[in-house]
Amino acid sequence: MAPSSKVQDGGWGWAIVVASFMAQLLAYGSPQSMGVLYPEWLHAFQEGKGMTAWVGSLVAGVGLIASPVCSACVDNFGARPVTIFSGVMVAGGLMLSAFAPNVQFLIFSYGIVVGLGCGLVYAATLTITCQYFDKRRGLALGIVTTGTSVGAFIYATAQNELIVLYGLDGCLLIIGAIALNLMACAGFMRPLNMPGYYLKQKAALERNTEEHLFEKPPLDDLKVTTGSPKTTPEKTGVAVKELLITIDAKELTIQTQKKKGSFVAGLAIVKVIKKKQQAYTKYMQSMYEILQDQAMVAFCIAVFLFSLGAFPPVLFIEDVAQSEGLVEEVSLIPLVSIGAIATCVGKLVLGILVDIRWMNGIYLYAFTMFAGGVALLLIPITKSYVGLQILSAILGFFSGNWSLTSYITTKIVGLERLTQAHGILMFFGGFGIMLGPPVVGWFFDWTQSYDLAFYFSGSCVVLGAFILFLLTLPCWNRKHCENDRPDVHYTSNCDKVASVA
Repeated sequence: MAPSSKVQDGGWGWAIVVASFMAQLLAYGSPQSMGVLYPEWLHAFQEGKGMTAWVGSLVAGVGLIASPVCSACVDNFGARPVTIFSGVMVAGGLMLSAFAPNVQFLIFSYGIVVGLGCGLVYAATLTITCQYFDKRRGLALGIVTTGTSVGAFIYATAQNELIVLYGLDGCLLIIGAIALNLMACAGFMRPLNMPGYYLKQKAALERNTEEHLFEKPPLDDLKVTTGSPKTTPEKTGVAVKELLITIDAKELTIQTQKKKGSFVAGLAIVKVIKKKQQAYTKYMQSMYEILQDQAMVAFCIAVFLFSLGAFPPVLFIEDVAQSEGLVEEVSLIPLVSIGAIATCVGKLVLGILVDIRWMNGIYLYAFTMFAGGVALLLIPITKSYVGLQILSAILGFFSGNWSLTSYITTKIVGLERLTQAHGILMFFGGFGIMLGPPVVGWFFDWTQSYDLAFYFSGSCVVLGAFILFLLTLPCWNRKHCENDRPDVHYTSNCDKVASVA
């Protein structure tokens, strides 16, 4: 069921934007400013840069790699329950990290647990924002995704001060306690449509209403919805949802009790398994169809190369300045904070630009990749702290193109397949983020210099920009249109052009 146009682009949608902004700020504040924690962990555990870098790469990459799973959770349970659960994961992982005896434990507690929690938050906030906005979707997504940048700016300075006052362990405990406010943000995420899990329960209820399902619950359980003079549709909906959840657990038991003989019960179980198998097969078929679109494949490759090259500076830029002797310790306003506030501005500006009618979102994304790659290639030849500050700001601004991913994905595959397609895209992005920092760390352990590592990172980003630009040229669409058959359906804009013609 499509959301009503009256609900979109205003009203409660702006409350969703504020709640999603705060959720991303609380979840991603510490992981995005991990450049402040990285030197502390190097000093505390005395491990190599490559091994320690796995903590930062996993916390940013695991959640994105698990995006298909996170998106499926949002589809089935809704944004609100997923955000509540993610708050427990993020807060618990941060607090566990305070008691880490070695880097290996830190990789699990901070890298995997916090990373999965962040992935759930990211999927939930972007999905519900896209549901509430249509014409102003680019602006809304730009505001929501600036939460990560504002969080990185605030947390970089806050964690630096907390480490001085309470030590590394105390800092992580305090940050973990603050992350519990994710549960409060979830309260504002009112769904437009009933999530998939409740829809399945409703279908089961309607199918079995006339037979036996309402014979099992006591009449007292239904007094809230039938006997109370103050009953409202909202209360009735809540009561029905609670009843549906209990019915689902009892449905198979009731059926098997009515069936006489274990053979018939076994057939019922096999029938349920086959239905589940058909659902998973349909889901995988839909993902396969999404990857048949050349523009979507090019976008996935570009996001992978951009993540591989552009994420390591967030983790290593402070260590670069200290290794080159440009600064003795982390300054009051770290380079991470400068990059974060520039990313915040970039997300807003790019989000406004992509809403312009004549602006092509894919080409805009390719341009930001090219400019960011050039900034990465200039880092090794920069020999002053002011130069690193300028390059951090430039790279941060163009890294704001993350706010365009949901918008471009919607344009390519449509709103109906947004959740699945975005999950696939984030899988590629997470894989690149997970590989980037360890590769840069190994380059340093091998050469004792960051120069070769940043040349590699910049080349990857520039290559991704050219691939995205070349594979999305209009000439490819014309070739596909000439070869298309009437009985074949595609997810690209090619079929739309043909139908209009």
